[in-house]
Amino acid sequence: MAVSVVMPALEMAQETGKLISWLKKEGEQVRKGDMLLEVETDKAVVEVEAAADGVLAGITAKPGDVIQVGRTIAWLLKAGESVPSDASTSAPTGRTTRISPKARKLAQEKGIDISRITGTGPGGEILAEDILRSAGTDLQVGPQTAEPSSIGRLMAERTTASWTTVPHFFVTRHVDAGALNEARARIVAGGTKATHTDLLVSAVARALKKHPRLNASWKESAVVVHDRVNIAIAMAVENAVVTAVIPDADTLDIWAIADIRAGLADRAQSGRLHPGDIKDGTFTISNLGMYGVDTFTAIIVPPQVAILAVGAIADRVVAVDGRPIVRPMLTLTLSCDHRVVDGARAAEFMRDLTALLAE
Repeated sequence: MAVSVVMPALEMAQETGKLISWLKKEGEQVRKGDMLLEVETDKAVVEVEAAADGVLAGITAKPGDVIQVGRTIAWLLKAGESVPSDASTSAPTGRTTRISPKARKLAQEKGIDISRITGTGPGGEILAEDILRSAGTDLQVGPQTAEPSSIGRLMAERTTASWTTVPHFFVTRHVDAGALNEARARIVAGGTKATHTDLLVSAVARALKKHPRLNASWKESAVVVHDRVNIAIAMAVENAVVTAVIPDADTLDIWAIADIRAGLADRAQSGRLHPGDIKDGTFTISNLGMYGVDTFTAIIVPPQVAILAVGAIADRVVAVDGRPIVRPMLTLTLSCDHRVVDGARAAEFMRDLTALLAE
């Protein structure tokens, strides 16, 4: 039976996806698991696998098209099959017009048909300047306003929604990172390019097993406690931040974590994350230590209920047995959703995480 190729939903609340490229040609034999197409979501570019064996046929979308999730854009056919006669009913009808909110409002006010306008923004997005130019309005010389990309706009919307609707509170611990440094040095000496983030992923995953309330989600006024510990790592890419996920981190040794994290980082930087790379995170770590940041607070990634902000390891004078001594210190700040986590639970998690980092 012919198998339809549809625009996948790769993120929560995703309504459309932008087709970047086909990785197979029309008429080419495809095997299940082959990378079939590249799709840009609001967070990243991901490669999508073929769901079945077959010959790629009936392609109705071209690179650059913005397509509704669930719409059929091609078919995988077995020998003797042809594209279903009703395929056109499920195929995209054409490219969706991308237009900024400000431009849409201007177009409505001036009665301008946006279908006749060629956008000059990212990916052909119609900007306010395009509407004014079409209306014959002189563009006044003055401060230049940059329209954010679709990824930047969604990041702004999500962080604003999180900050204004999630009741955040913060718990901070100053941690002696001597044992952490020594552990990393031993692992690196053994030939594995482990980072401090890898060690933190391992320790956080183990701490979450003891404190499952922090490995949870807030969904529709209910708490969902997850049975898997999937640690998301915030990674900076061009003009955005993505959260790539290490699934089942509590079951992995440090070598496996380092290997998976390195692969995620490479794919994130090249814009080639896979769908599974950004799915189902249950807790996020944001590490700005490599930028020399001492301490910061991070905004929770809904529907998760906590995120750990990690600062730089730096030598500081601390009191040990009543005497001043210089030690490598690390500041950790936990942001929590007060609807799910109370102060005592957060403090206990940080206490146990600190103990794990001292091992």
